[in-house]
Amino acid sequence: METNATTETNQSKPRREKRPLNGVDVPTLFATINAVAEQPELAKFQFRASNEWIKGTHSRSRIEGYSGAGGEHAQTGDFVYDGDHPPVLCGAGNAPTPVEFLLHALAACITAGIGNVAAARGVTLESVESRVEGDIDLRGLLGISDQVRNGYQGIRLAFKVKGDADAETLRKIVAQSQARSAVYDVLTNGVPVSIEVDAD
Repeated sequence: METNATTETNQSKPRREKRPLNGVDVPTLFATINAVAEQPELAKFQFRASNEWIKGTHSRSRIEGYSGAGGEHAQTGDFVYDGDHPPVLCGAGNAPTPVEFLLHALAACITAGIGNVAAARGVTLESVESRVEGDIDLRGLLGISDQVRNGYQGIRLAFKVKGDADAETLRKIVAQSQARSAVYDVLTNGVPVSIEVDAD
């Protein structure tokens, strides 16, 4: 049972107003969370992309429409991304490598979460910067060694965050974003991937 002293302490704590902050529409964020909690089917999303080979190691992906929140949605723009290998890896260097896009996806996902979590907790951010590094041994993907994995052997992500909260609060915001990051989850827990081939 709550004592009067506890009640008084809770009432004396300043409550932060739920208002747009850090470019995040906080009232809409909380309304969305509440709506999905009441209607779990709204949480089912499917994201889609198509890819076409150009030449050599160069290909082009287009991010397509997606389904979710009870319907189909078009993208707000024409999102097209090229992928290639650098000349030292027998490519033409037309674009970043796919594994570099993976680093971008991880950093962007956690950074987006930091913006949302900070806004939801009433913390104004001044800046969020990160550096991400991935170590890979190409002997695996080149077929030279079965003892070396094809992908990254390790990824390191370092954040520098400034805002109107103490260092511990800012660290907790980053930790919460990491805990809820879809890309971090895919990388650390894995996900089933199926491949079909229609060959002529």
